[in-house]
Amino acid sequence: MIRVLVADDQELVRFGLRTLIDNEDGLTCVGEAADGLSAVAEAVRTRPDIVLMDIRMPGVDGLEATRRITADPGLAATRIIVLTTFEHDQYVFDALRSGASGFLLKDTTPADLLRAIATVADGGALMSPSVTRTLVREFVTLTPRTLSPHPLLPTLTAREREIMVLAAEGLANDEIAGRLAISTATARTHISRAMVKLGARDRAQLVVFAYQSGLLS
Repeated sequence: MIRVLVADDQELVRFGLRTLIDNEDGLTCVGEAADGLSAVAEAVRTRPDIVLMDIRMPGVDGLEATRRITADPGLAATRIIVLTTFEHDQYVFDALRSGASGFLLKDTTPADLLRAIATVADGGALMSPSVTRTLVREFVTLTPRTLSPHPLLPTLTAREREIMVLAAEGLANDEIAGRLAISTATARTHISRAMVKLGARDRAQLVVFAYQSGLLS
């Protein structure tokens, strides 16, 4: 059973999400929160598998709540999907940098939202290649940045680093495999090893690490 916490300042939105989740086999809504502080408190209390997190909430916003939840060792197994009406690239990157495993707009269909919950709960990252490429274009080529190389970056093999960069550029596993003339399973294995070595929560965080380490140019 996948346990979901809903955090949104609109009661109607919370009701709709809770109804959708509770009516789906294999899912249950374990709590609600109307602001960021309550979201953190409820996450600590309920230990959910997934948090559906709004960005714009009173007091502590969803991004700060995401940072607090992902920084809590007791919530290491909790994954966060940011669900918002805002599609600006800055929000997407800030959400991922804060530790979110995915980003969805509120006009996402119910079926896609349910699939997203299952994907992230299974350890996947909810970030399509097209979104990744947008992030890279926006923040690597247009936004000034201060590099902060990951301290464990030297532990990666040359191949793991190469594949990490390709993943961060938005290539899916099969595209990486085609580019490097390797199998899709091998590409997936290298990405998994890179995640373990760098302590990445999921594939989405590899994009952040690659960006902050200056691997994308």
